[in-house]
Amino acid sequence: MVEIVTLTLNPAVDVSTAVERVVDTHKLRCEAARRYPGGGGLNVARVIQRLDGRESSCLAVYLAGGSAGNLLEQMLTAERVPGRRLRIAGETRESFSVTERSTGREFRFVLPGPHISADEWSATLALLDALMPAPRYLVLSGSLPPGLPPKAYADLARWANLRGTRVVLDTSGLPLALALDAGVYLVKPSLGELAALAEQPLADEAAWLCAARRLVEERRAQIVALTIGERGALLVTSDETIRVPALSVAVSSATGAGDSFLAGLLVALRRGERLRDAARLAQAAASATLLSSGTALCDPDEVKRLYVSTQEVA
Repeated sequence: MVEIVTLTLNPAVDVSTAVERVVDTHKLRCEAARRYPGGGGLNVARVIQRLDGRESSCLAVYLAGGSAGNLLEQMLTAERVPGRRLRIAGETRESFSVTERSTGREFRFVLPGPHISADEWSATLALLDALMPAPRYLVLSGSLPPGLPPKAYADLARWANLRGTRVVLDTSGLPLALALDAGVYLVKPSLGELAALAEQPLADEAAWLCAARRLVEERRAQIVALTIGERGALLVTSDETIRVPALSVAVSSATGAGDSFLAGLLVALRRGERLRDAARLAQAAASATLLSSGTALCDPDEVKRLYVSTQEVA
């Protein structure tokens, strides 16, 4: 039985490089490009594979087409990530990030992705429906591609709820709000996304906590895992509030840190660990990812080292 299925509807081949300084109108001589699988659900699956390693622990379902889609499939195979590719007519997008060495700033350029047809969407639903038994967790992560309505994640959440599958949600905007209306097990918003849901600025920790608790009280989510960058994270349930401090690491790239956080949470929760211990593993995975460039994501040995260094969270 596959316990965790991640769904990536709009994956990418992530291309990363570095240049001394970013200036306009000039040719910028960059370092050799590095390419990695990209997209929220794929990143979550990649980290789960590194932290768990069992083939039955996770299955990455993703839509991919064209030469970039072929490359994406090859890279996932090389990382030994169990996956099911749904072939589409459109060309899988590329995302491009450039690190400015003189300042350490990272510039990210993200394309919209290929159009998904009604038949391709139906094939996606049919693949998920054929998974027997139903997975314990379904991770809906990343943006929706052109062609899919904002309610796509909400429809999937209702489908999963009927089958007893726990929905883990990480997206933004209207797709986030509509999926929460359907009810999910866990949602991982950023501070900006939570403020948009609350329709008000969240100026301090008391406001963050109030907005997160409201999602739980309204039964839109059982667990809210609010990631707040260098300030750490805040996890809220109906009977627990867990403050997770950030770990001090040298940041190479922040890309994929949130996906790694989510993967660490899921690995620990699947093992039956307490939410407090799951939060520690999640923060260790996110912090280890900060050490890596582009979307190389975390080294499992670094995750172990950082996890040992964490203290019991408050």
